Amino acid sequence: MTADNHSHGSYPSYLIGFVLAVILTIASFAAVLTHALSPGLALAALAILAVVQIVVHLVFFLHLNTSTEQSWNLMCFIFAAVSVVVIIGGTLFIMHDTAINMMSR
Repeated sequence: MTADNHSHGSYPSYLIGFVLAVILTIASFAAVLTHALSPGLALAALAILAVVQIVVHLVFFLHLNTSTEQSWNLMCFIFAAVSVVVIIGGTLFIMHDTAINMMSR
């Protein structure tokens, strides 16, 4: 394969990604600083905005998509994401279970 076969994005693509990232960052700060949402809703809004921003970065800056050229990269990313969720989720479950069964007596 030559270097010409790889898509490295274009100036408009990077500009769109940058503008979306800035908008999502400002929305995150606004959700917290305006106190318009309850703490639970603010946390949910931050989580949603964070996931959307991760997707924006993956698509516009890392050029991760569902094309056949990117299938291995996408599979590796999905495996890594699932592994992180299992490790963090398992750790939180064990810590919570230990606190319930041992420390609260």
